[in-house]
Amino acid sequence: MSVEIGSPAPSFTLPTDSNGTITLSDLKGKKVVLYFYPKDNTPGCTQESCDFRDNVSKFTDANTEIIGISKDSVKSHDNFKGKYNLPFVLASDQDGTTCEDYGVWVEKNMYGKKYMGIERATFLIDENGIIQHIWRKVKVKNHVDDVLATAI
Repeated sequence: MSVEIGSPAPSFTLPTDSNGTITLSDLKGKKVVLYFYPKDNTPGCTQESCDFRDNVSKFTDANTEIIGISKDSVKSHDNFKGKYNLPFVLASDQDGTTCEDYGVWVEKNMYGKKYMGIERATFLIDENGIIQHIWRKVKVKNHVDDVLATAI
């Protein structure tokens, strides 16, 4: 499945922190920032999540929901969210289906070793469920500013 700008965002229902669930179609009428990140409590992922946290009111003012997705467990998300006071939903994609649907489950290479992992990526979805912008291979520095400028 190819996810492209102008195409409908792949639907999902995932478990979230605080024993909740989130379904993308329930957010119709709002813009959605869907950011995929490799792992809770790692330096880049923590910085990215805290940057979204620090700008959450600006996203709210722009009628935009933020959802973070990784393959971490709900329990891990609860701990991560509590530790950093993250005011948005963290969804758990432990089976990797949503990561595959969005094309972020990729082969990575570190120190010559190849392995599968989540490519840091962000998707801006409009009020009708259509992908408006895609950031792939995200570098954390200034990323949230770029997403916010596009979402407004």
